[in-house]
Amino acid sequence: MWRFKIKAGFLSLMLSCALVTAFAADTLNKNACYALINRITPKHAARFEVAFIPKDGAKDVFELESAGQKIVLRGNNETSVASALNYYLKNYAHYDIGWNTAEVHDIPDVLPLVPNIIRKATPYKYRYNFNYCTFNYTASWWDWDRWQRAIDWMAMNGINMPLALTGQNSVWYNVYKGLGFTDRELEGFFTGPAYFNWFWMGNLDGWGGPLSQSFMKKHEALQKQILARERELGMTPILPAFTGHVPRSFKDHYPNAKLFKTTWGDDFPSVAFSSMLDPNDPTFTVIGKKFMEEQNRIYGTNHFYSADTFNEMMPPSNDSTFLDQVGKKIYQSMASNDTAATWVMQGWMFSYSPDFWKPTQMKGLLNSVPADKLIVLDLWGEIIPQWKENEAFYGKQWIWCMLHNFGGTNSLYGDMAHIANDPNLALHDPGSGRMQGIGLTMEAIDQNPAIYALMLDNIWEDKPIDLDNWVKEYAHRRYGQNNADAESAWSVLKNTVYSGQPWWGTASIITGRPTFEKEAKWTHTELHYKPANLLPAWEKLLAASSQLKNNDGFQYDLVDISRQVMANYANHVQQQFAASYRRGDMASYKKQTALFLTLIDDMDKLLATRKDFLLGKWLNDAKSYGDDQDEKQLFEKNARDLVSLWGDKDCGIHDYAYKQWAGMLKGYYKHRWIQFFSYVDKQTSLHKKIDQKQFEENIKNWEWSWVNSHEDYSSTAVGDSVKTAGEMYVKYGMMIKTAYAARAKSTSKSLKKIRKNKVN
Repeated sequence: MWRFKIKAGFLSLMLSCALVTAFAADTLNKNACYALINRITPKHAARFEVAFIPKDGAKDVFELESAGQKIVLRGNNETSVASALNYYLKNYAHYDIGWNTAEVHDIPDVLPLVPNIIRKATPYKYRYNFNYCTFNYTASWWDWDRWQRAIDWMAMNGINMPLALTGQNSVWYNVYKGLGFTDRELEGFFTGPAYFNWFWMGNLDGWGGPLSQSFMKKHEALQKQILARERELGMTPILPAFTGHVPRSFKDHYPNAKLFKTTWGDDFPSVAFSSMLDPNDPTFTVIGKKFMEEQNRIYGTNHFYSADTFNEMMPPSNDSTFLDQVGKKIYQSMASNDTAATWVMQGWMFSYSPDFWKPTQMKGLLNSVPADKLIVLDLWGEIIPQWKENEAFYGKQWIWCMLHNFGGTNSLYGDMAHIANDPNLALHDPGSGRMQGIGLTMEAIDQNPAIYALMLDNIWEDKPIDLDNWVKEYAHRRYGQNNADAESAWSVLKNTVYSGQPWWGTASIITGRPTFEKEAKWTHTELHYKPANLLPAWEKLLAASSQLKNNDGFQYDLVDISRQVMANYANHVQQQFAASYRRGDMASYKKQTALFLTLIDDMDKLLATRKDFLLGKWLNDAKSYGDDQDEKQLFEKNARDLVSLWGDKDCGIHDYAYKQWAGMLKGYYKHRWIQFFSYVDKQTSLHKKIDQKQFEENIKNWEWSWVNSHEDYSSTAVGDSVKTAGEMYVKYGMMIKTAYAARAKSTSKSLKKIRKNKVN
């Protein structure tokens, strides 16, 4: 009897497990998995088989093995299955799917087998992607094809919590129209397409507009496609919530409403303020509820919402009671329509304004929301981890994030050693509290792909990454085969450009407003490595080119590293002609300035060989969104402005989003330098000093005319990347070596002289 009861209980348990497993298996969208496989590798799609496995406890999990001639991909959800595919492609087929790669064409016809079962469980519940800024610095003009590739890439890298902001303007429009606002009143509310995220965060009204209903409808349709694909691949997208941002005519409709004016710094005074509805005003919850209702009607929900009322703006009071009320009302506006709502809060303001956000203020805001209904993004975790300074956000759930990039600048930098170690060290730190995940919060993508590949490889690991081994494997999968020279090149890169991360990255003086100074505003040229030490990476990649020249990833890297070496050298040349001018050696000055301009031309020629570095593509993608000539020109102005002045001609964040792109170098930066050299020549002939302020006052008028102009730039790559990179090395390689050797010798002599003087 006792044995029978055990058997009966065991059978009952087994039956229950079988039913649970069967039910869970039925929720795996195999059609979505097979569709992704077919998009990524259509030639080999029939060789893959998809199957369900349950979670590993609370952890997402995937398995990989060979069964006959099939490669079996198992996962507890669609993102896990996609991650299994990516793991196979990287580690067995030696193929890297990056930001710039759409389909796998060059892996062997006979797929390599998996000799043993591979099983990976992620220790991270949430794997987050996107910064608000990414939607403009990179994705302003993305169509469905580009979004589809981005979503596939996210799924294959295990991302399950993407920020999903596209299309929200339709929600804003419908809500305020429903409240009686006219189209004319709203015309000055919405920004142009290149500035949406700052509008969404409440920093700007109207700049770059007006925004047509046609564009809103296009983005509404696009958002529906984005959300449908993200959801079918097992993701839980984060939608926006109401933050209190209202049109400036709000008082005309609600004269008794309590408003406060927020100002977004001093760099963009003409439009950098907005009207914010006080969360304690009863209208706040009413409008917040309407916003949620309308958004859920159009897009549905996965119960995660983003809201950042004070992004880079000071709250009107530091009273913790006020901040507590702000938090409660923002969350209430979500929960009034969705009782399962969870607030996902960007933690950027804590890094940006540490003098305001002291423990009392942070606790006032964070503790206003139920503990399980708030997730904080530690947005700049690789540089200024706020969790260490603020008791892991005082018991709230939080996500360790890597920001890395500002403005979509495309210089090479990053701290690989920290990225390989820090997320896991935080996860296992007793003081890390309720750390629930890791994420990417870069302001833009399509730069430094290795840094992001390394960061994402943390997702399926529960220990720090062996960096030396990772770099070797990355070179192998990136180029599809082993190559000793390529491996050596990546070892050099690890120890130079990827050995550290200045706060705002590094730039070339080429992209700053012309000056004799070493740096310009938003143009930080200081390197964390000796530029001469990067040369061997260039040489090693060129040596590998005979074997790897047909590989797309290799071509991209060779052009990018060649660009970086030349950009670094431009900094040296600029300081040489500045020194020549100061000592009155105008013959040397003329020679060096001519070399500087030639360098710009040659960098432009090099970058023109790659579709990834073309100003013309950015501009033509913008124009393609316009319905008529006027709208095409407006969107082109948006696109030009963001990568140059950023705002109006007096904007203080000009060159913040600099781009070392073909077309931008020759069509914009070079012309500024030519005008600077002409100004210097004129002042010299008149025996007058250089007035830098006067020059900048004049040049910003030319910059504004460029923003408003319409000359064409090619969106098609021209020339052979490998051949052109080789030509650049022949032209500049020895010149750069000689210059750096002379500088090192001069520095050494100066140091000896200083030491001798100290002794004496």
